[in-house]
Amino acid sequence: MTSLATGAGETTASAAPARSGFRRRLAKVPIDVWFEPLVILVVGVGFVIWYQNTDFTATESASMAWPALRSTILDHIRLTLVATVIVVCIAIPLGIALTRPSLRWLNPIAVNIANIGQAAPAIGLLVLFTFWLGTGFNTAVVGLVVYAVLPILQNTIVGLRQVDQRTVEAARGIGFSGFRTLLQVELPLAVPVILNGVRTALVILVGTATLSTFIGAPSLGTLITTGITLFLPKLLVAGAILVALLAMTIDWLGRLVELAATPRGVA
Repeated sequence: MTSLATGAGETTASAAPARSGFRRRLAKVPIDVWFEPLVILVVGVGFVIWYQNTDFTATESASMAWPALRSTILDHIRLTLVATVIVVCIAIPLGIALTRPSLRWLNPIAVNIANIGQAAPAIGLLVLFTFWLGTGFNTAVVGLVVYAVLPILQNTIVGLRQVDQRTVEAARGIGFSGFRTLLQVELPLAVPVILNGVRTALVILVGTATLSTFIGAPSLGTLITTGITLFLPKLLVAGAILVALLAMTIDWLGRLVELAATPRGVA
């Protein structure tokens, strides 16, 4: 009996630190990481219930029937992802180059040029590009890329600049080349800031992609503009909710990637 009591006591004692350690880890998780998916779930379930229990007119069914709605959602996602990949491929290498000593003098010029995209209205940019490239998917992608370059470019520059120069000098002192220092020291430390810029750009692109419908590129904006033009509130509400859900989902996934990629010492 004594041995059994002792074993039970040891088990309880060992379980207590485990529970306290779990609570500490849970307390360190940012509130948006667990709260945002709850909001997405509640809004998503509410939309599905509304969608399944609403009677649509023939005009509304042409856009809200699941095959058409799925195609519209996929078109919006494809437009957003293509623009994001291109922006990342342009902005991050450019931001890295602009933090190198030989090219730092170009920094204000490049940032001011990128800022033109943010300063100009998005719909104005898209319309201007139609005079050059015509209408359609490619023109929408170009307009979105110009509009979303600034957040990633600026965050890449800021992220690399905030790396402690003593850390860089220490890496060079133990024999690292400039390229190896960039890959193994500077970029890992700048990752949280860079990924925050990518997440911001993604959310901007999800919202701005709705405007592509004005230049002949299908997206969830088609539901919104059709609802406004034909005074069909159901289409308008559906389009707005789906864009919001998509933006929140991408923002949450980006936050998870940001946390996973952040070095433990920086988190």
